Amino acid sequence: MISLPAGTRIWIAAGVTDMRCGFQGLAAKVQTALGENPLGGNVYIFRGRRGDLVKILWASEDGIWLLANYLASYYNSFS
Repeated sequence: MISLPAGTRIWIAAGVTDMRCGFQGLAAKVQTALGENPLGGNVYIFRGRRGDLVKILWASEDGIWLLANYLASYYNSFS
């Protein structure tokens, strides 16, 4: 289980993000759009165009994390 340090801010990007972006692309979006340091320890959440993919960018003392999750329910797979 990953626990966030106290005082960590969570930013949710409004709108759609190109999900082909990796560490560098998402970090650049954080710097240009928010004017924040992507290595500052805050959590940044991005969603894809269809809304079924979420990427999370987080820098901790262990390194930079890029987490991805598909938001699909069991019932959607039978549609």
